Amino acid sequence: MKPVGKNKGTNDVHKDCISETAPEASADFECACFTCPSQEACKAAQETEKAAPVEEKIDFSNVEIEPLFQDFVDFETFSKSDFRAVKVLNCEAVPKSKKLLKFTLDDGTGENRVILSGIHGFYEPEQLIGKTCVAITNLPPRPMMGIESCGMLLSAVHQENGEEKLHLLQLDPHIPAGAKLY
Repeated sequence: MKPVGKNKGTNDVHKDCISETAPEASADFECACFTCPSQEACKAAQETEKAAPVEEKIDFSNVEIEPLFQDFVDFETFSKSDFRAVKVLNCEAVPKSKKLLKFTLDDGTGENRVILSGIHGFYEPEQLIGKTCVAITNLPPRPMMGIESCGMLLSAVHQENGEEKLHLLQLDPHIPAGAKLY
């Protein structure tokens, strides 16, 4: 079966041709539109449409979240927290700890920042290398397991079917290390 374009002579005809094409379209696929000097563009668009990701449906019906805080934080106090985009350069398990991961981060200053986070029960270190995350960078250094942690990575936590779930906040990889978050 050969598809037929609806909008002959227009630039968006390829989309219309493909939408009418059966997935089992043969190699002799032809576009009936004027704008298709060769069928290569239509064939390429057809392949792209086949490979389009399917949106995942998420069921939040079994999720429990903690109640919101009732106390207010004044803007001046909040604005003292320095939230920055950081790039994970390296991540490794902390020896003798079941929970801690040691992150070596690019925070945009030109010097690596080390932050420890107790999320090993939710992630393996190699899953996080190269990710762009959110850190609070102006917390005082805190020694843990003999390693100084200089900040905090932000995560979202909730209960699902009675089990704790944690998701490290990850940003668009196009955001550069050190970008300030407001």
